Amino acid sequence: MNASHSIAALAFTVLGAATVNTPSQAASPAASAPKTAPAAAPAAAPAATLKAAATAGYRVGDKLAPAAPAAPAVKPQAPAKSDYKLVNWDALVPKDWDPMKEFKDLKLGMLRDGDPRANEALERLKRAFDTAPTEPSVNDTRVRIAGFVVPLEAEGDQQMREFLLVPYFGACIHTPPPPANQIIHVTSAKPIKGFRTMDAMWASGTLRTGISDTVMGTSGYRMVLDEAAPYREGGK
Repeated sequence: MNASHSIAALAFTVLGAATVNTPSQAASPAASAPKTAPAAAPAAAPAATLKAAATAGYRVGDKLAPAAPAAPAVKPQAPAKSDYKLVNWDALVPKDWDPMKEFKDLKLGMLRDGDPRANEALERLKRAFDTAPTEPSVNDTRVRIAGFVVPLEAEGDQQMREFLLVPYFGACIHTPPPPANQIIHVTSAKPIKGFRTMDAMWASGTLRTGISDTVMGTSGYRMVLDEAAPYREGGK
């Protein structure tokens, strides 16, 4: 990566980090408000539905609209064992963790193309992000979370068993990876069909803390996938 690219990457990563551990309605680095997925295709065409939830309409840095809690039942009922807890990405970050604590003195406006301090700062930021702490309260929890897909392998015909789930469009592809506590390494016993790179997905499964070093980034969480579905507006 040359210095000019380092400055651009560093600027985006720093701005992205500044939105971590802030209210879910906070703006993403490239957009003033979370962006919802395109309207779903008719149920009669499942393959088209998967593709309709893909990359069209998203910009680098766009986040999905925060998940809304389900409406309470008229009569309280004990949750079934198969129920998943609906979580946002903020829930994966310890409340006392400040991603910018070590970078308060970083002045991006002082860096210029060719400045070796840009590469040094980017490497320093990467080390901090790769060791970002996870939230112990979500360990070994059955969750449902929406994010963007970064495939780690493919089996042809858009099938995959392993991928990263990330909170904003372009992460790990067009921009440096986010902190490890904002990346989930997902594995599935059966191949998943129809999802492409940066498709918006609902992922449901058991979430556990644990570092995974992959070619696309370091994750602080792992998930054994039970169900995958295209993300749709309205938290459905």
